[in-house]
Amino acid sequence: MTYKGPWSGQYIETQYSRWRQDPNSVDPDWQFFFQGFELGLSKKPAASGEGCEPCDEQTVRKQSRVEALVYRYRDIGHLLSCTDPLAECPIDHPLLNPGAFGLDEKDMQRRFHAPGLPEHLGRQMTLGELVNHLRQTYCRSVGVEYMHIQDPEERKWLREQMESTQNMPSLSEEEKIRILRKLSEASALEQFIHKKYLGQKRFSVEGADVIIPLLDSLLAHAAGEHDCGQIVLGMTHRGRLNVQANILNRPYADVIGEFESHHNPEAEVGAGDVKYHKGFRGKVTTSGKRQIDILMADNPSHLESVNPVVEGMARARLDAAGIENTGAVLPLLLHGDAAFSGQGIVAETLNMSQLDGYHTGGTVHIIVNNQIGYTALPEDLRSTRYATDIAKSLMVPIFHVHGENPEAAVHIAKLACDYRMRFGKDVIMDVVCYRRYGHNEGDEPYFTQPLMYERIKNRPTPARVYARQLIEQGVLDENTASDIREQTTQCIQEAYDAVQKQTNEPAQETTAEGHPPTTAPEKGRQQPQDQQDSGVDTAVKPSLLKQLAAKINAAPDDFHLHPKIEKLLKKRLAAVKDGKRIDWANAEALGFATIVNQGISIRLSGQDSQRGTFSQRHSVLFNTATNAEHVPINNAAKGGGGFTAINSLLSEAGVLGFEYGYSLVHTNGLTLWEAQFGDFVNNAQAVIDLYLASGETKWGRRSGLVLLLPHGYEGQGPDHSSSRVERFLQLAADENFCVCNPTTPAQYYHLLRRQACAGILKPLIILTPKSLLRHPEAVSSLDDLAKGKFQKVIDDTRAPKNPEQVVLVSGKLFYDLAEARNDREEKNTAIIRVEQLYPFAEEQLVSVIKKYKNCRRWVWAQEEPANMGAWNYIRPLLETRFSITLNYIGRKASASTATGYHHVHKQQQQQIIDMVMEKK
Repeated sequence: MTYKGPWSGQYIETQYSRWRQDPNSVDPDWQFFFQGFELGLSKKPAASGEGCEPCDEQTVRKQSRVEALVYRYRDIGHLLSCTDPLAECPIDHPLLNPGAFGLDEKDMQRRFHAPGLPEHLGRQMTLGELVNHLRQTYCRSVGVEYMHIQDPEERKWLREQMESTQNMPSLSEEEKIRILRKLSEASALEQFIHKKYLGQKRFSVEGADVIIPLLDSLLAHAAGEHDCGQIVLGMTHRGRLNVQANILNRPYADVIGEFESHHNPEAEVGAGDVKYHKGFRGKVTTSGKRQIDILMADNPSHLESVNPVVEGMARARLDAAGIENTGAVLPLLLHGDAAFSGQGIVAETLNMSQLDGYHTGGTVHIIVNNQIGYTALPEDLRSTRYATDIAKSLMVPIFHVHGENPEAAVHIAKLACDYRMRFGKDVIMDVVCYRRYGHNEGDEPYFTQPLMYERIKNRPTPARVYARQLIEQGVLDENTASDIREQTTQCIQEAYDAVQKQTNEPAQETTAEGHPPTTAPEKGRQQPQDQQDSGVDTAVKPSLLKQLAAKINAAPDDFHLHPKIEKLLKKRLAAVKDGKRIDWANAEALGFATIVNQGISIRLSGQDSQRGTFSQRHSVLFNTATNAEHVPINNAAKGGGGFTAINSLLSEAGVLGFEYGYSLVHTNGLTLWEAQFGDFVNNAQAVIDLYLASGETKWGRRSGLVLLLPHGYEGQGPDHSSSRVERFLQLAADENFCVCNPTTPAQYYHLLRRQACAGILKPLIILTPKSLLRHPEAVSSLDDLAKGKFQKVIDDTRAPKNPEQVVLVSGKLFYDLAEARNDREEKNTAIIRVEQLYPFAEEQLVSVIKKYKNCRRWVWAQEEPANMGAWNYIRPLLETRFSITLNYIGRKASASTATGYHHVHKQQQQQIIDMVMEKK
């Protein structure tokens, strides 16, 4: 039966007929093909009989079918590849059988024109030779998906690289012996730990041993051939300790010490984390005698969440080195197959790869394909054939590699690196392997996969299989292979003996060649002793503020501004010159300008962050005639300072993870992430829980990231009201971050300057307003910016001496209550603003409470429902520390953050105001 799909002979014949009538009627690829085709047919048969068949209608049809077959092998030859160590190799596929193209056994001896083949193979060969060539290239231990790539240059380059070698590496004896040594190191460490610490979790690399020589070769190739000096590595649990020891040169004694639990709790900071989550940093000398700095990021159990963190760290390093020098820094991610196809953060991170604000010059992705996820098989885990199918959206190559063929893995690792360096894009390696044990070493895999593990049970280690292969090739003898195994085992045993002598002593915390552990922050700002009261002066002289205002509210002479923007800039400048009525966006711009003027760079990203979700910021101006961009804040920059505002992709978890990673490296600057609406932070909750709130406690990783979360009840429904402040307060402990709800532009201005200029490496959560952006009372004077500082608590300057009621409030509700108090001429209520919720402003509240000590009625008022907001956090603090009985006024407890009906919102809001004013 002849195949009638889109690449059938009939289709090619139709294209050929169109080309004969009008060459421009077909795609350029087809034009080149048919030109070469006719060139080949125009040649007369050689006397030796090696020429093509005479040109007739039958020959043309046969030739077109051969070309369809060639294309098919390049397109789907991976379906016939042998990449699964646990399965028999396929020997045929109906879509790749010559019979599907109307080609029979007689045609196998006929010569055909074969454009696109490497020059050394010639342009003509028998069909049998051609099929053999294609099978050798695409259907052995490497399966390749690359024909989905739309760029013909990339396809051509990949085809030439693969077909010129038939994906068969040419390795020296020295390289082969090194592969064996790395396989032996991987196996020896796992077997030693398994024997000494039976049943302890380590997430063994066994079954995926090939990852160790693969990484070793990749690093050497990146450093030696491409002068790459830095690797930022993120990986799953499986094989993590082995990679640290045998790739990053972490001393065996350190690794063994993790199992001995040799540590001194009194000497450690924070709660720590399990051994297979911790990162590591080392400087490695490759087999080519080149040095490369490798940072393995810390990783929680939410496996793929580290992906954007690694990308952010790599981007920060690239920005420091010069973003155009993408070859200097290489992001490298190791994934599990089930997690890669199952977790949405993967897609979010892949989508960043070619975006200006997030690209890192391409990432090398390695899928450690265990063919199982926890205890579930692929058919239970994904709806696609391959775990890697989601990556096709990037138009990048995907290599499937046999997990017990280390030479093929090493070859593809080099090819993947070359592709990334040449084209600046991601590349995927799917290493098909297995787990020798269950999900962890305490798991019994026979419960759920008895047949799979029956095949695995008695498999020899890849090290022994490869050693036997090299012995048969005459590369080494049995004694040399044995020596390699024994040397590694002896080194591990010596490390074990040394650890045993350290009973009741802490494990030595060192890394390769004296590098600091990964818990140390990157070079940069030092952490002040008091995180929130650093003593930094955030005030700026009025004269400088006016100078900066003139710079940041101007555009080049030939720049065509939108009339409304031009009017806005003039209004902002006038407010600064007049020294009054400086609104929120104006104060923010001045804050940013003063920061970059001090040589501190700023990165702000988020959805619509350039303009501002509420059309308030306009940090990037657009020429109405040319659409050219202008960033006025950079007019104020000095000494390396600079401002970058990025309109992010529509992602929260991915982008927040990226900015967190960026902030870990960019410690000398200010990194901010802005949610379009505060509730959108819900989608990034895992990043907040796993990294932002606990990263320093678990791993010692310090971040000064700022979150800007629009918060406030204006009747815009449940998803546009709350920033879920209660969640941050529930996570707050050990001064892990700062949570503030400023009510004036000056307060916001001083917060930004405190964070940047004091070098605070603690995340700062700022609840930013929506309606207050243009509220006539939510303005500040120039003196507020020039002389003031951030106030954690703001007393009521209009309060009576002995009020009947003291109302504590945080955020926008203050303005509603103040307005109602004025309208009703209420003179017995004081309204106190709590601007910093965490760390708790106890010292500032002491003076307030002392001032109103005779007041009998104390109230906490909030817009949020009773089970949300700050109520359940603030109540026990005030009642316990100050013996105050607090009354609650606010919305009743609710499953939803807010009503979706505007008229109901107004009723609820008015009820809160009435209850406060009527002292109910």
